[in-house]
Amino acid sequence: MFRRLANGHLLSRWRHLLPRLLDQQAVSESGIIMVSALVVGAGAGLGAVFFRWLIKTVQTLAYEGRAGRLQNISPFYLLIIPAIGGAIYGPLIYRFAREAKGHGVPEVMEAVALQGGRIRPRVAVIKSLASALCIGTGGSIGREGPIAQIGSALGSTLGQLLHLSDERIRNLVACGAAGGIAATFNAPIAGSIFALEVILGRLEVTYFGAVVISSVAAVAVAHIFYAGTFAFAVPQYALISPWELVLYSLLGVLERARPPASSLCRIFSFLRS
Repeated sequence: MFRRLANGHLLSRWRHLLPRLLDQQAVSESGIIMVSALVVGAGAGLGAVFFRWLIKTVQTLAYEGRAGRLQNISPFYLLIIPAIGGAIYGPLIYRFAREAKGHGVPEVMEAVALQGGRIRPRVAVIKSLASALCIGTGGSIGREGPIAQIGSALGSTLGQLLHLSDERIRNLVACGAAGGIAATFNAPIAGSIFALEVILGRLEVTYFGAVVISSVAAVAVAHIFYAGTFAFAVPQYALISPWELVLYSLLGVLERARPPASSLCRIFSFLRS
């Protein structure tokens, strides 16, 4: 008991001492952001690995374990098992973390816009369990929303433990979302752009570097456990001719000059009429 109290006292002192050092600018701003982004990225990578394992475990228990005996009443078991998963999923979310409901990305955006990026730590745990239960039993949801919220909750939790400012917590939330997406789909660039455009809604040099570092760290951690078994494999590419660069530049200019989707819709409507 005394050991627990001593450990809790030391943790409390550390949590108050580290923010004080940060506020006194003992470490540069960019250094703080980069190191914290690296930690969050590694955590998001581990979270993605655990989340993937959890989904596979639930799926095995639901369709290959004792519950697999329901296959004798085929095809009705394809309705019964998802219904059981949904019956557990709903009360679990409602009882322990209501902000873990839904897709996940809108809830993160709301936390960034209205709550300074603050997300309760329990959201990462409940979202992992509930989403794995829903996906593993055959629910019609994907992994991108849950893992984005799980990674964001990890980043927000670290920022709150260190008593960081709202701006730094928002940055860690974006790093967590980017790391989760990157580790899950083996897509560090897509994870970075997603976090900057959707979660933060802005592009700054310091935050861009932090998000990229987080994405790469998450992918590196995930590669340790799932090398070569990602959703999107990156094919080998070889430059056949330097003239390809000219064509790529032309495509970039055309894409840049492309009118917005609303203008295209009005043009198509006019032509059809």
